[in-house]
Amino acid sequence: MKVQVNGEWREVRAADLAGVITELGFEHAVIATAVNDEFVPVGERAALTLDDGDRIEVLAPMQGG
Repeated sequence: MKVQVNGEWREVRAADLAGVITELGFEHAVIATAVNDEFVPVGERAALTLDDGDRIEVLAPMQGG
């Protein structure tokens, strides 16, 4: 399936958001995720089935002030 991750098209095998995060190497990172501009909490990632063409944003928290 082809999805857009942070603006870049990627071919992925996983069908759910949690699987894509693991496939892309983010499984141990502290991140926030959104699919098609909707925030997805950590506990809902495995239940979120993706469709071809979905847009995924993976964001890492930043410190500063």
